[in-house]
Amino acid sequence: MARYSRIEVALAMKETGMVPLFYHPDIELGKGIIKACYDGGARVLEFTNRGDFAHEVFLELNKYALAELPGMILGVGSVPDAGTASLFIQLGANFIVSPSLREDIAVVCNRRKILWSPGCGSLTEIGKAEELGCEIVKLFPGGTYGPGYVKAIRGPQPWTMIMPTGGVSPTYENLKGWFDAGVTCVGMGSKLITKDILESRDFSSLEVNVKEALVLIQSLKKS
Repeated sequence: MARYSRIEVALAMKETGMVPLFYHPDIELGKGIIKACYDGGARVLEFTNRGDFAHEVFLELNKYALAELPGMILGVGSVPDAGTASLFIQLGANFIVSPSLREDIAVVCNRRKILWSPGCGSLTEIGKAEELGCEIVKLFPGGTYGPGYVKAIRGPQPWTMIMPTGGVSPTYENLKGWFDAGVTCVGMGSKLITKDILESRDFSSLEVNVKEALVLIQSLKKS
């Protein structure tokens, strides 16, 4: 069962401004990644469903976060259908992220009052997602659309909350573009949790990267 409501998750995403995301089959490596993100100030993290037995890895990581990292909210991304969403919800996922707009996932998540963030690429899809109860829309792939697209969407729909994923990096120029355009938060994967960090298990560098990115995001949100 999820420990955090959809509203609590949405507020945490909005307040921190960033959702780190990663997948790796090694449970102990995953624990190190989550702790480094937590120590760096992140409070929401997306584990992507991209490998065999990913649900078993997530189960152990979620147990670890609940026991050792108070306030850390774990959810699952790359969820393709309602069956997969239900599986991860039973394992305690606090939010579900899907690569595309799927009404069957919306039904499952709404029934359990769990935040669902679908990947959308058009104003029509975004509108439909919001009709289905979506709080924060995932703009995917973000790099294909860019900050200008976000700004255009929020012209006629200033209430729309958007999280671009893909094409986001922890640089001043990149983050300034997104937050100036009006995003609620950003999803950041390999540009933050790099291949080198995973291979070397350099958790201290990851902690610094997360901390610096969050400080930058907070400054951009205030400006």
